Amino acid sequence: MTSFISHTSIDCTNAYELSQWWKQVLGYVDVEDDPNLPGHEECMILDPETKHSVLFIEVPEGKTVKNRIHFDLRPREGTRDEELERLLGIGATVVADHRGKYGPGTAWVTLADPEGNELCILRSQAEVDAQS
Repeated sequence: MTSFISHTSIDCTNAYELSQWWKQVLGYVDVEDDPNLPGHEECMILDPETKHSVLFIEVPEGKTVKNRIHFDLRPREGTRDEELERLLGIGATVVADHRGKYGPGTAWVTLADPEGNELCILRSQAEVDAQS
């Protein structure tokens, strides 16, 4: 017997605002017939292609240490650096820049979402394939 991951949960202080931000980042949508609204303490978003879902749950305590789990994002289109600029434009902040650390065109940039949760932006698959 085994289990599977039903959804990914993220603790936060404002479930609605953070779910809206992540919808912009991932291209996810609200669950059909269960729209996320301001004031909701739990907000779920869904990838319309893969059906992966992320649940944002309001908790009383704030983030205090580095995440033990985080998203590594790969752009669906364009390059890592183009996606980095887009994410910075909608409110992400740079935590650490590891570009080129393992040679030209390699590595990632660690970012934080508006509530400080870490995420990494990797090179697109086209960039990876072009380097091979």
